[in-house]
Amino acid sequence: MNERKPSGQADRIYSDILNSIMEGEFKEGDRLLTEHAFAERFATSRPTVREALARLRADGIIVTRRGSGTVVGRRPDPDVRRFAPLETLSDIRRCYEFRVVTEAGAAELAAIKGDEDDIRAIEDAWNALERIVESQQGIGARDDFAFHLAVARASKNQFFITVLTFIEEQVMFSMNLSRRLSLVKTLERQQLVQREHRDVLDAIHDRDPARAGRAMKAHIENALERMFGD
Repeated sequence: MNERKPSGQADRIYSDILNSIMEGEFKEGDRLLTEHAFAERFATSRPTVREALARLRADGIIVTRRGSGTVVGRRPDPDVRRFAPLETLSDIRRCYEFRVVTEAGAAELAAIKGDEDDIRAIEDAWNALERIVESQQGIGARDDFAFHLAVARASKNQFFITVLTFIEEQVMFSMNLSRRLSLVKTLERQQLVQREHRDVLDAIHDRDPARAGRAMKAHIENALERMFGD
């Protein structure tokens, strides 16, 4: 069965409500307007509003609480709007969620099966990222992807490599966004991301699959939290 795609009007309402949340019209914990009120506000139908709200709910931005109705659960980083259309946030979240599962498994296998050349390739990618952080020159998304691809290659399982290269465009988009957000924050934030990468590298080097999986899972979940958290 084909999944029904959101209508263009639902996309617009999704973006408008999300923008209202990011602008602070609706703060965390605030109750949203009713479907009827939103339908009047946007001069549209309640089913269209319901479709937009369902996407916001699936993204964890709004939640329904018994006795309170629909409230704002969390606010994405307001700087996201500087680098990406708001309607892309759903796809970005899904990409991160997929990567948490697949790349944690790849890191575990890399710690078991990766040889010296594989580990050197991961370290080379980490060093390239470190130079970017130290020099404050460039975004580093391509080197970031190279790091994650090197981990996949170290797993010695072609399916991890194939999956990551297949979704390279989506991953690169999210990495560019994430790293641009870090650049407009603090150097400490960039260094934190590097420490997370280092934790993955060190665990693989130490042949500790459980720690490698945890480190990769934490790194990608943290990236998602930095983007979608306040």
